Amino acid sequence: QVQLVESGGGSVQGGGSLRLSCAASGYTTSRYCMGWFRQAPGKEREGVAFIDGKGSTTYADSVKGRFTISKDNAKNILYLQMNSLKSEDTAMYYCAARRPTYSSGDYWCARRSSADFGYWGQGTQVTVSS
Repeated sequence: QVQLVESGGGSVQGGGSLRLSCAASGYTTSRYCMGWFRQAPGKEREGVAFIDGKGSTTYADSVKGRFTISKDNAKNILYLQMNSLKSEDTAMYYCAARRPTYSSGDYWCARRSSADFGYWGQGTQVTVSS
């Protein structure tokens, strides 16, 4: 059974930093595309950052240069380092992972909509005050 458990959220002032973690159990992070999504109240869930099986990364324009996604395959943990936080970064952040379909699409992150990810964590709240 696959479980994704996020941690590291909290409240921070604008300009501050947080690091989110997502511990994956029953799942091999080295084999699949994984990502972080966020959802603010009244808004749609949006993809923030993605990392494929090789370790190549993709970011939303709104976080480029401020956020860094990484993973520790030995520990099966996904991270999101968030620097220079802004009030508009306030949201619930979710870790997401591909559900295996045994195709090359599992490994790469060409498809990055929320519908392309079958496993989700429970979310961790990030609140940035200005």
